[in-house]
Amino acid sequence: TTPFWMQNGWYMGVTGLSLLFVIVFRRQWVRLNSTFFIFDTIGLALFVVIGMQKTLMFGYPVWTAIIMGTLTGAFGGVLRDILINEVPLIFRKDVYGTACIAGGLVYWGAMLCGCKPEMQQVACAVTVVAIRLLAVRYNWRIPVIENK
Repeated sequence: TTPFWMQNGWYMGVTGLSLLFVIVFRRQWVRLNSTFFIFDTIGLALFVVIGMQKTLMFGYPVWTAIIMGTLTGAFGGVLRDILINEVPLIFRKDVYGTACIAGGLVYWGAMLCGCKPEMQQVACAVTVVAIRLLAVRYNWRIPVIENK
């Protein structure tokens, strides 16, 4: 099955314009670190939901949808950071991928409880955003295995 973003040029167009905006206004953008964080977190949450929706729509199991939601959410940030020559957030100690997985698990839990699809999506997105905000507020970090 062809990925949805390959079937409609608008997805790549909006992504390209967003990238151009970030490249042109990089210096100003870095100064607005908290604004960047909020938009990044909201985008992450929305793409986790989209990745899960699409995967479930094609009949794949929930565990596959959680993985695809996490990859869909994280890959946009990885691509953005690589193109502006930054180390991607998911490769740092930040709580990023874990928030995606938690959001996916909440989506699944809402499905099991019989919630409407809209509630599943909102619950997933709110979970991702809440975990990211709490992680920054309380300085939560993912442990790193170091070579000694």
